[in-house]
Amino acid sequence: MTYELQAQTPSVADFRRLREVAGLSTKTQEAAERGLKGTLFAAVILCEGRTVAMGRVIGDGGCHYQIVDMAVEPEHQGRGLGKRIFAALMDWLHENAPKSAYVSLIADGDARHLYAKYGFEPVMPASIGMAQWIGGRPAKGT
Repeated sequence: MTYELQAQTPSVADFRRLREVAGLSTKTQEAAERGLKGTLFAAVILCEGRTVAMGRVIGDGGCHYQIVDMAVEPEHQGRGLGKRIFAALMDWLHENAPKSAYVSLIADGDARHLYAKYGFEPVMPASIGMAQWIGGRPAKGT
């Protein structure tokens, strides 16, 4: 298999599919369409023309950035694709974000080990992440 990393925002269909198959919360068509327009930078990995991995940077473009939507199709996991996506996002941040920028992310499970290699550290107990879902907590992907 040949993998190709591209700096581009995933399509709405690929975004929704990858979130679901990777076990992330599902997003409605409307939410995905609106949300993807707010992407500051994104990277995808293609395998034979099909998007099999993604990650995005969102934020205000100056003070605050967040890494979101890190997802790899299960059958392509364990091949370093998440690392390649994350490296591309971090390269972009180091080239484009000002020195005082705050970059955050939510680390699911063992992904925290990858993020720690790039200098991310837990913020507890000084801070704790909190969330609210409009319309109720969405279902996780299958």
